[in-house]
Amino acid sequence: MILRLESNLHSMPHSKKKQRLHKDAAVATDDGGGDNSTSAIDRLGTDMFAHIFGFLPSKDIMRARLNNKMRLAAKKTIVPDADFRVYNEAKYNCMAAMTSALPGLQHISLRSLGCFRHIKYNDGEDPDVQEAVRTANWATLDIEIILSFRRLHSLEIWNAPMNGSYSFLFNYPLLKILRIRALDYLSKPKWDLGMLSGVPLLKELHLHDNEFLNGNINSLRVLKGTIEKVYISNCRRVQGNFMDLADFPRLKELDLGLTDVTGDIRQVGEQDFLALETLILPNGVYGAQGYEFQNISDAADVAKAVYSIKKQRPALLIRDWYAYLSKNSVDWYEGVDSDDERTPLFICLVEAGSRLGYRWESESGHSCEVIWLDPDPELERESSDSEEYIEQLHHIESRVFFRGFFQPPTEEEYNLQCKTR
Repeated sequence: MILRLESNLHSMPHSKKKQRLHKDAAVATDDGGGDNSTSAIDRLGTDMFAHIFGFLPSKDIMRARLNNKMRLAAKKTIVPDADFRVYNEAKYNCMAAMTSALPGLQHISLRSLGCFRHIKYNDGEDPDVQEAVRTANWATLDIEIILSFRRLHSLEIWNAPMNGSYSFLFNYPLLKILRIRALDYLSKPKWDLGMLSGVPLLKELHLHDNEFLNGNINSLRVLKGTIEKVYISNCRRVQGNFMDLADFPRLKELDLGLTDVTGDIRQVGEQDFLALETLILPNGVYGAQGYEFQNISDAADVAKAVYSIKKQRPALLIRDWYAYLSKNSVDWYEGVDSDDERTPLFICLVEAGSRLGYRWESESGHSCEVIWLDPDPELERESSDSEEYIEQLHHIESRVFFRGFFQPPTEEEYNLQCKTR
């Protein structure tokens, strides 16, 4: 009966739905009647309707609200995981209608409202003054209506035309996913990581290209028990030490690229970041990918630390790790001439099968000898693993240009090596 009713609600035109409801109501007897005289629809309660509506897209639920019972059921409905996107005035008006008709909406995405339309959301607290003056005569939409959706599980703010601080947007006790990007020139929201205390169940945090995002990643500790993914990239005002997140038991993905976060990769211990599968750190972290060493002698300890992290967490994706010697280092030189690309002043990880090591190489791939940190695997020659390892090892050895050198040669040794090749 439920499946048949759902099909009818989904497929019948409005007029036919109303006719059917009126007809069923007329058939009902004064004494309540039996199954044969009582409408199947009338026998369903609001909770059952709410359950049925939960299988429909939001637009179909809005169309199915044919009487008071169905309207009440829609208000109680937990709307499916469909993403409702607001990208123009019409969509905004739909969202406004849903605030009372469908407050159980769980996923909302506030997007750009269109270029050159002179439409914006109302300014928040402490707005950028010049932007506020420039847009003073624009049509303004009330962003606070979003507070009606108290069951939100996912909120995305993607280049929405906003200006100032909107702390109320971080007051969702059931929120699981938060995505904010403010790369568009019309988007000037001010955020602070301390606002995350209002979303205690958050699992995923995605903050990208936020010029006005401030705060210390230590503020994420309020999410220690729930957070699984943290992506804070190109947010230059975000500070802190990445090790403040080391004891998060569920943290699988951590990307802090292009932030002002610091730390030391050598401090990562065996019991730190136990669930981690992805790690991207800014070059302000000592030994992070892209880090600039001041001395050649500093690199070995860092490479060994990265190796240790990788070995303790085989699923961790750091195979593309590299660092290089700073041009301000006393060890740095240009080689034969400034156009020479063979100076091996980059250090990177090397893999052959399950065997890990590191080596110095140039931008063009001219490398020193590999410093293996794993022993040569004792595999049978006939096994496919052994064949793959030998093939990879042969490829690695074929790129060695500076034979006998396990770290960059001096400038004199380099010039001599190049002349003899």
